Amino acid sequence: MPESNERGALTEAVFYILLALYTPMHGYRIMQTVRELSHERVNLGAGTLYGAINTLLEKSWIRPIAGEADSRKKEYEITALGKSIVDSELLRLQELVETGKRIAGGRML
Repeated sequence: MPESNERGALTEAVFYILLALYTPMHGYRIMQTVRELSHERVNLGAGTLYGAINTLLEKSWIRPIAGEADSRKKEYEITALGKSIVDSELLRLQELVETGKRIAGGRML
């Protein structure tokens, strides 16, 4: 799952995963939280989620939290870099909405 092009748009799934991880949580809880945040529009399968988690770990946008050695559930949290990515995406989305409202006359579809 591509999560962004350099300085490009994040996918909706990746954006919601990053938002979810402002509160540390494990994979299954991430899937539930993304579903809740997106009003059930985004339903992540395990393969999609863990593929995205691996990519986000490689990019250092999230990090694992050291847990109990015998725990099977790995928890993750967003990093400072990940938060800056979210901030950039929020600015990009705000610009899109403002431009859309200006051109479309503020009509809501």
